[in-house]
Amino acid sequence: MNTDLYKNIVNTSAYRKSRDAIAQLILAQENLFPMLLTLAINTKDKNHHKACWIMESVLQENLNLIADYLSFFCDNLKKYKNESALRSNSKICMFLSKHQVLTSVQEQQIIENCLDWLITDTTKVATKAYSVRALYEIGKKQDWIYPELQRILTDDYHEHSYAYKAVAREILKKIK
Repeated sequence: MNTDLYKNIVNTSAYRKSRDAIAQLILAQENLFPMLLTLAINTKDKNHHKACWIMESVLQENLNLIADYLSFFCDNLKKYKNESALRSNSKICMFLSKHQVLTSVQEQQIIENCLDWLITDTTKVATKAYSVRALYEIGKKQDWIYPELQRILTDDYHEHSYAYKAVAREILKKIK
């Protein structure tokens, strides 16, 4: 691991400006991306969630950077427990479901994790919202997803916040 990169990640705050500065560094020096991904996947490191924040920003700008590491990313999705990391990774899954060609295994891993995040009571609304959107996109190719997604969103609708309800209404309208 590049120690300067690691120090920068450790010193990152949740402020957008802080995350974007390191994201821009990685976009300018793409050879740093594998190190960022390695830290993001290392859930034993207490700063992995910060790496996830930065990875989200990087991939929002250049999703192709993950192409060679897509299987590695998808294989490790189940490891995440930190809500901050989950939020970023669910958003990355949404990006991938919209803009990346996935193998059937990768698609299945994203589906399973997004469904888990969606039905877990302790998962926060942002993670659920990105999961719903990822599942909606994948559902365009897999017809069994929409009925399942519709059931989950309808059953859980009254138990959630206004933000969750807004996403649920938007997606339910699209899949009807």
